[in-house]
Amino acid sequence: MKRFEAKSVLITGAASGIGAACARRFAAEGANLALGDQNQSGLGELTDELERAGCGVASMALDVADQGQIEALVALSADRFGGLDVLVNNAGIGSFGKTPDLESDAWRHVIDVDLHAVFYGCRAGIRLMRDGGGGAIVNTASVSGLFGDYGFGAYNATKGAVVNYTRALALDHGGEGIRVNAVCPGLIETPLSAGLFTIEGFTAKANAAIPMGRTGRASEVASAVAFLASDDASYITGAMLVIDGGVTAATGQVNFTRIVEEAFPAPEPTKD
Repeated sequence: MKRFEAKSVLITGAASGIGAACARRFAAEGANLALGDQNQSGLGELTDELERAGCGVASMALDVADQGQIEALVALSADRFGGLDVLVNNAGIGSFGKTPDLESDAWRHVIDVDLHAVFYGCRAGIRLMRDGGGGAIVNTASVSGLFGDYGFGAYNATKGAVVNYTRALALDHGGEGIRVNAVCPGLIETPLSAGLFTIEGFTAKANAAIPMGRTGRASEVASAVAFLASDDASYITGAMLVIDGGVTAATGQVNFTRIVEEAFPAPEPTKD
């Protein structure tokens, strides 16, 4: 498919993980890409890879907590590709710790990167999309913005804000031909989550909590992002697309089936 032929797509946090997977997916579907990330080496490698594949790419080192730098990336998209059709606000960080133990600077930094940067991107991006007659925005939220986690209060707070901000944006700009949606991934194997998988026994416990029995892949999130950004989703706005292997399908109560089966094991089948 070439759903984004000659269209311009801007992605923050593009150097690795979900951002890089999105860049590769949009490139495969014909898009021109404006990419930003603070990881300059990773961004350079991705840019070279996509240019060798024939994709139009403009990239720059980016601190998403700096409004001026995000505005510069949006301007770069306009200069190189004539406008902006799709904006993917993907950059994000996490911070582990209960509130009494969390440093104020860490709290503010998570909010700067995970929430304020989304505002900066939308503020600049919508102005440019208006000039082009519309567009699509996809924000990377999280299932952690829909429900709480142990020890991730700052992350929960910011992703919850992104969820409701996405809804507000959809209301404000639907009449201008600008659709705004969010993806809400569960546990995905990315550099951001890599440290968790080094903890002994973590993978097995995580997989046991996921109905599909495995963690997600960045490419699976990228597929959902591309769908929401495409004309295939032309009547979808203000939606939160959950990508979590079924985790949030549960009430959070105990696994009744497992308990009953352990308490009352089925009899061994009889043999004739």
